Amino acid sequence: MSVDTKNAGSAFPSDVTKPPVFRDGKRRHLKPGESVVLWSSRVVIWAIIIVAIVPILFVITASFNPSNSYFSSSLIPANFSFANYAALFQQGFWHWMFNSFFVGAIVAIVQVGFTLMGAFAFSRQHFFGRKWGLLGLIILQYFPNFLAIAAIYAALAQFGMINDLGSYMLVMLGGSAYNMWLMKGYMDTVPRDLDEAARIDGAGVWQRFTRIILPLVVPMMVVIFLFNFTGAFNEYIMGSTILQTPNNYTLGVGLYGLIQGQFAKSWGPFAAGAVLAGVPLVLLYGLSQRYIASGLVSGATKG
Repeated sequence: MSVDTKNAGSAFPSDVTKPPVFRDGKRRHLKPGESVVLWSSRVVIWAIIIVAIVPILFVITASFNPSNSYFSSSLIPANFSFANYAALFQQGFWHWMFNSFFVGAIVAIVQVGFTLMGAFAFSRQHFFGRKWGLLGLIILQYFPNFLAIAAIYAALAQFGMINDLGSYMLVMLGGSAYNMWLMKGYMDTVPRDLDEAARIDGAGVWQRFTRIILPLVVPMMVVIFLFNFTGAFNEYIMGSTILQTPNNYTLGVGLYGLIQGQFAKSWGPFAAGAVLAGVPLVLLYGLSQRYIASGLVSGATKG
């Protein structure tokens, strides 16, 4: 249904107070219960927005506060300064940012490839062990990588792979079970008639995968790429265990080093780094918003 906006520009108060006119020509009034639900939802949404925004405002304030204090009595510091940003850049921030972008991009791209091939097999192919494979994916979702951090560290140390970005990326590539479920659910919404028509025309499995399925699952590919990129970009636990020299630090490990001292905590530069680290992610999600909405909604309709 769509609202008739023919008289939307009228200046008469009576037009403003009238309920909207729909295509069927009927005016629909909200029931008392519906009005309560509507306004209650709005209040809850605004409360959540405020709770999310207030800490961000304090971080931004601390980044411009030269007193190196993380908390302030006002949102606008008395001595507004960019000193914290200058100190942050001297600590190697851009190098940490580059490492995080590099690790995030490589991990996200490879994970998308693994996810696509695995999801295609579970969604479109019939093979022995398919049911148990799906069950195994569900079980793996309950065990994050950091639970095996001691075993991972021992294995890397035995092969001399500690303090290496390549080793770190190899470890980060092991968590695609949840993404595979998302992609499988999305592929299940693609009509199987397309596969049958392509098979009749002589298309093989690889041709059906690349020419039919891939163009139709681009929104979910973007969603999975963003999930993996954000996870690798913000990861700290594995990075702090494997990466041990400043040249190999990612953003999370480098920024934590600014506040880990017992008596010398650089809260100002840490806040400045947090602000700068959030900017590219906000831009990335903003530019990909339409893909995120269509990918998550479509993938949730079946699977």
